[in-house]
Amino acid sequence: MDPDPRQYENIAINDNEIHDVVLSYLIHNCYNESVESFIACTGMKQPTDYLENMEKRKRIFHCALEGNALKAIELTEKLAPDILNKNKDLEFDLLSLHFVELARCKKCTEALEFAQTKLSPFGKEQKYMEKLQDFMALLAYKEPEKSPVFHLLSSEFRQQVTDSLNRAILAHLNLPSYAAMERLIQQATVVRQCLTQEPGKDGPPPFSLKDFIRS
Repeated sequence: MDPDPRQYENIAINDNEIHDVVLSYLIHNCYNESVESFIACTGMKQPTDYLENMEKRKRIFHCALEGNALKAIELTEKLAPDILNKNKDLEFDLLSLHFVELARCKKCTEALEFAQTKLSPFGKEQKYMEKLQDFMALLAYKEPEKSPVFHLLSSEFRQQVTDSLNRAILAHLNLPSYAAMERLIQQATVVRQCLTQEPGKDGPPPFSLKDFIRS
């Protein structure tokens, strides 16, 4: 069910807010060259609080995506000290990325040693046990990419961990963890669900893009 057209006039949008949404997305994903070009084309004021650490985040981002998790951890600890000590799930995922890369390269002995020293302490908590079993299963197959846990070798898994790391760093820096565009999509999804589930009721209260850009 489409939103009630009568509500469209209550949605306040202007060019500056749209520019802010686009800029937020570019900065969130560390597209520094695109940020500079976009600011130059629109005449926007450069948001120094966002841009200050973007290059450092970008390097961490790329290290994690390329499978160099240990370097990503090293750079993260320099930019945001203690962030991994306070977020064990994220630390586990990053260490797991390194284990996966060793398994991909058929460095089974090195992978086992790494698991014993870095991953086994997590085994004391039940929530990590099943994940550890899945990761260790990669070593049981000659072709792990054809195993039941092949998804752990995928670029999607690396992207998922990298996105979590990026959000955690942004939160540590007191910056929005999600880009305004992501928040708008989430809001639109919720609104559509509400309208679909409760037909006949008035639409949701009006909102403005300003509510999402800096939140």
